[in-house]
Amino acid sequence: MQHPHVCVSFGEAGEFDLRPAMPAADAQGAEAARAWFDREFVALECDLASPVGKVLSADRVLNVAKYSGVRRFREQPQWAEEFARHAAALLGRDFIRVDVPGFSIGF
Repeated sequence: MQHPHVCVSFGEAGEFDLRPAMPAADAQGAEAARAWFDREFVALECDLASPVGKVLSADRVLNVAKYSGVRRFREQPQWAEEFARHAAALLGRDFIRVDVPGFSIGF
């Protein structure tokens, strides 16, 4: 995996073009990314998107972005870089666009 490029859009509230310096694409990186998103998901008290209780990786990324909010991305750039690095590792993609208002992810 190249250095990931993650764009997180909050619509008119702001957009963040994140290019973390260190990819985490191996199996350990994917497990670490899953653990990081699990911790953030619980800490932010994210709602489950699925009525059966299963949370997909993309749902984790979307919910953590949504519940963190534009302010956290703006005021905590190191956290935002961690988000981007772990999102790329979890989803296994070099380019990810997170559309928070549209609640969608594009590659």
